[in-house]
Amino acid sequence: MASEGQTQHTESMTDGAPSYAILKFAIPLILGYLLQQTYLIIDTIIVGRWIGVGALAAVGVSSSIMFLIMGFCNGSCAGFAIPVAQAFGAGDYRKMRCYVSNAMRIALVLAIVITLLSCFLCDKILQMVNTPKDVFNDAYIFLFLQFCAIPFTIAYNLLSGQIRALGNSKQPFYFLIASSVLNILLDIVFILLCGMGVEGAGIATLLSQMFASLLCWWFIKRHMTILVPKGDERQFDNKKISILLNNGVPMGLQFSITSIGIIMLQSANNALGTVYVASFTAAIRIKYLFTCVLENIGVAMATYCGQNLGAKKLSRIKTGINDAMWLMLAYFAITVAIIYPFADNMMMLFVNGNEQDVILNAARLMRISNWFYPALGILVILRYSIQGLGYSNLSMMSGVMEMIARCGVSIWLVPILAWTGICYADPVAWIMADIFLIPAYFWLIKRLRKQLG
Repeated sequence: MASEGQTQHTESMTDGAPSYAILKFAIPLILGYLLQQTYLIIDTIIVGRWIGVGALAAVGVSSSIMFLIMGFCNGSCAGFAIPVAQAFGAGDYRKMRCYVSNAMRIALVLAIVITLLSCFLCDKILQMVNTPKDVFNDAYIFLFLQFCAIPFTIAYNLLSGQIRALGNSKQPFYFLIASSVLNILLDIVFILLCGMGVEGAGIATLLSQMFASLLCWWFIKRHMTILVPKGDERQFDNKKISILLNNGVPMGLQFSITSIGIIMLQSANNALGTVYVASFTAAIRIKYLFTCVLENIGVAMATYCGQNLGAKKLSRIKTGINDAMWLMLAYFAITVAIIYPFADNMMMLFVNGNEQDVILNAARLMRISNWFYPALGILVILRYSIQGLGYSNLSMMSGVMEMIARCGVSIWLVPILAWTGICYADPVAWIMADIFLIPAYFWLIKRLRKQLG
């Protein structure tokens, strides 16, 4: 039965040098995320320079809210892929396809419920986060259109997650290239040529997400039929639904719980005024461009650990996690050499040179965060590894720690230190999560050693 899975579009991560397997899987993820973040930067440049600072602030207000809702959806879809990766690593392809079919049922329900609730409550959500009155209308339009795109975003994350679970991280990268190029072209048409404003950016995002999800569906049907359920594999399976939910819901909640802290922070920052909202938006766009490399090394570890757990190779799991840590530290050294001297220049991409307050604030946040990237690297590597090993509840608790830290900063530090408190919010959250994750990882390895003999 093992031969069924060995096609040109799947790849096992259970053999060969761990560092090579992780890098080979992570590089397309990193390139795809860099491409996605580059698109977001271009989108933000278009909004900030051609519509105005107010529109830039409106997009920024929407970002943390979308992270709350889409964080749950994307985290859940990533969790649904873990049993798929484990079954693939164990060579049980029938079981794998049963997971695929039942994950699709859950995702359909999620898409319908979350989209309807989000669209209905859109204005109330913006009021809850202290959205400035001068940007409220633009923020509502942009956010509502983002909510309308939720079904396509869920579809893309579910299908691309299943493709990656089989060791193929290249194809979703190619689809991101196509959808990002389409998004940029539509931005130019809707915003620059048609003068549509923030609604143009929202419609462009919706259409590009639809395109990406259709590409994934086409690829699976055409080239990865090993993932397509057949016959009784399509049946509802209560046990597998339970396993999928046990993996997916904690991961979704982890992202949502984390984003509650981010929204609290965004709300505290919104109260400082439009200049600080614009500063936060510009800094976050560039910060994500750098931190996405760390994030996707972590994402690679989820599939790596899932497949090797299925193959019962615990020592290989530990070696892979150690190799990932060294990769993270090497990347950190590169970021210091880039961010520290050039942060101000990066911020000038988003606003005119005379917006000095925005530039200086945003550059300061970038530099402070940069020194704490090793804490973030440890966080994402351990968190995703623990998820891949099937203990999503533990990784969810690290999200709780992050939320507590950001809420504490928002309630106590920001009123006293203003923008300085905002700058230290992420580092404090990362360190708090590490305080939980490091002992949790060693406990889990000890537990698995006993289970696997």
